[in-house]
Order: sequence, then C-alpha cells, then structure tokens
Amino acid sequence: MTDPFDPLRILRTLNAYEVDYVLVGGFAGNLYGSALITWDVDICYERSTENMERLSEALVDLGAELRGVDEPVLFRLEAATLAAGDLFTFTTRLGPLDILGVPAGTEGFDDLRSAAVAMDLGDMDVWVADLQDLIRMKRAAGRSQDLAAVEHLGALADVIDGIEEG
Repeated sequence: MTDPFDPLRILRTLNAYEVDYVLVGGFAGNLYGSALITWDVDICYERSTENMERLSEALVDLGAELRGVDEPVLFRLEAATLAAGDLFTFTTRLGPLDILGVPAGTEGFDDLRSAAVAMDLGDMDVWVADLQDLIRMKRAAGRSQDLAAVEHLGALADVIDGIEEG
C-alpha cells in the first residue's frame, strides 16, 4: 500500500539516514515559490561509498522500487548498484523519488552544493539547489516541460531579485 505523495516525509527519511544530497527539480522550485505542480522528489546525491550506503538504506526504508520498467528487473538496492549508475527513478511508499548523480548541465553534487541554500522546513533543514542552478539544469535537460519551467523560474528569479534589492 502506498501512502499519498508526501515529499516532506521522503526528505525526513533521507535526513534520518544522514544522506548528503541537494534537492533539485520541481519541489525545489516550489520551495522558492514556484506554483508549478510536481509529483516527485528529485535529489542530486553525493557519490562517496559511505553516502551511497546511507542512501541505499534510506531507499530500502522507503520501500523503493524501480519506476519505468516494463518487466521485473533483478535489482539489488545497495551502494554498489548505485555506484554503477547515475540516474535512478523509484516509486516509494511516499511517492516518486528520482536520484541523480550528475544532473544535466552540472558537474554533480559538489557543483550544486557550493551555491545551495539551506532551507528550514520547520522540523528539518534541507539543502536546496540555487534558483539559477535549477534554471541551468532545466535548460540543459531541454525537454519541452523543462523549457517552459525555465521561463517560469526565470520570472520567479526576477521577482526574488527585485525583493532583495528593494
């Protein structure tokens, strides 16, 4: 049984396992004020063996299963498997979770973490990719929905810049 989509519980689980990640994607945009609807959580994860061990444990706790495969696939949810790939899309009991080692247009975790913003979400802090980095990733991905999001996020960045200057 899957619970309703609960991005905050997904992030709490990652934090409970002390996973090093930066929140990217639509939910990150939502935290900046974007009204674009998203139905998954996207993270860029740090790729050390220790972190991938913690991430695999969190994924097991979340009941993660590969998403987007037509037939059952032998898949061992462990650090070695994560190390062998870069992008994994999962269905969890709390909703979809995509994990990216090197998101489009970036050099990965260190690149994004250097400009990320620590956001207080009440009972936890989450590192969220900088708004300009979100735009850079969307532009590099180049899908039609990403390019539409670039326009929206760019307008949002202009508003935020105007508030900070005023």
